[in-house]
Parts: sequence; C-alpha cells; structure tokens
Amino acid sequence: MIETLPTGAAKVAGVVGQPIHQSLSPFLHNAWLRELRLNGVYVPFSPKDEHGFERLILSCRTNGIKGLNVTAPFKEIALKLADSYSDIALSCGSANLLTFDDEGHVHADSTDGFGLIRAFELQSPDCDLTKPVAIMGAGGAARAVIAALLARGCTDVRIVNRTIARAEELVFVFKDGVSAYDVTQIERAFDGVTAIVNAASGGPLPLFDHAPDQATAMDMTYRPLKTAWLQAAEARGLKLVDGLNMLIEQARPSFEAFYGEAPSAEFDIRDLALRYLGESL
Repeated sequence: MIETLPTGAAKVAGVVGQPIHQSLSPFLHNAWLRELRLNGVYVPFSPKDEHGFERLILSCRTNGIKGLNVTAPFKEIALKLADSYSDIALSCGSANLLTFDDEGHVHADSTDGFGLIRAFELQSPDCDLTKPVAIMGAGGAARAVIAALLARGCTDVRIVNRTIARAEELVFVFKDGVSAYDVTQIERAFDGVTAIVNAASGGPLPLFDHAPDQATAMDMTYRPLKTAWLQAAEARGLKLVDGLNMLIEQARPSFEAFYGEAPSAEFDIRDLALRYLGESL
C-alpha cells in the first residue's frame, strides 16, 4: 500500500516559536496524519521576533494555512492579534492555538490547560485537582495552569515564586481562589496540597521535604522525560506526571481543529514519541 503523500490540496498547519528546533509537535501531528492517511502537512515556523511573528500571522490570513500552534515567546501576542478568542484563552492571557477561516478571520484558543488536566487523568487518576494545588513559577505557563484548575473547580491555587511580586500579579489577575508565596514560605504553600506543578522554565529548587506523602508532582517539561524535578519527587516517594502526556493531549484538539478529524485513541502516539526521543519509562 502506497503511503498517503501530500498533494496540492493538502491542508497545511504548523507550529511557531523561537527557538523551534526542539519542538516535538511536528513529529506528533505528522505521525497522526500518516496514521489517518489524511492529505495534510504540519511544519515549523521560527520568526526572529514579534515583528516577524506579526508578519507571519498577516500572511496566514490569506495563504490558506488552516492554523498554528504557538509556543514561547509568542503566546501572549498571539492572543492580541486574534479577531476572536475563547473564554479560556482570555483567562490565560495567551493562546497556543490560532485557526484561520476562509475569510482570514483569526480565532485564538488555549489547549494547554486541557492537556495538563488530561495528563493527570492518565498518569495520576486518583489525584483530585479540586483540592489545593501548588504551582512553581509565575510566568505565562503558570497562567494556563491556573485557568485550567479554576475551571476544573479548584478553589485553592497557590503560586510559589522566588519573586513574590510576580506571583501577586497573578493573584490580581485571577483573584478568588489564588494566593501567592515565596520560596521561604514553602511549608505553608505545600500544606495539604494534592499536586505540585512545575511551571517554571528555569527549573525551581525541588523543595519536596514539606510535600504531603500522597501528593503528585508534575513537570510541564518533556525533555528529558524525567527531569531533575521529577527525579527529586520520585526520590521523595511522590507520584509523577510528566510533560509528554501534556504535550500530546494539548495537541489532540489542535489537530482536530486543523484537519477536521480527531487523532485515533487506539494509535499509541506516546510509545512512538518515546522511541523517537530515545526515552523509556
């Protein structure tokens, strides 16, 4: 059987970021395209700066591209450039998914929070995310986590950051149900939490001495699969959720938005990705 190859009628989508060479998104989406035998392609874009990103979005309005996944550092400007947006993207203050209709209209959405919730459901199904959750870091990634947890019904989200003023900014944005701590207050921040999520790009200090025994530790990073953060959590005896499942699960609704068909649940994309990454559980 000849593998389905793209033709002139192929649906085109992609991922944009700076840098972008490390992104696993093209691998995931193109694997799903091959598995479903769809006429489509998914490619990376890497504009040098925000001006380049703006020019890319302007071009996409008229060149037939179905949509883009957006990663750092362009998620916030992606929301600003959109003509419409979902409630969750507005809550996050950023977008990781842009879709383009035939009239050039740009719609912004955020699937990061969906991916995080699904990752917990797959790897730590007993973790009740309506109970207190601590988040390490106060950047853009943390905003998506907070929005997802609040939408899930969590009423006690605790932001831990080296600079407490950054954490307090998020309290101001989200208000009810969100509180701020610095790393000297870690014992209070971790008291009674059901999960601790690392959303800090630089990688925070592990600081698991005060974590509850039954807590789950999650790292949004997937390279390496078991980060130093997760290794420290494992040594403490905590349950683990890695960033690969979050990446895969946030990609599923994006794929359907681009190509009009959901990835097959039976296709083991995680196993394929692990082999590609040279990782093992």
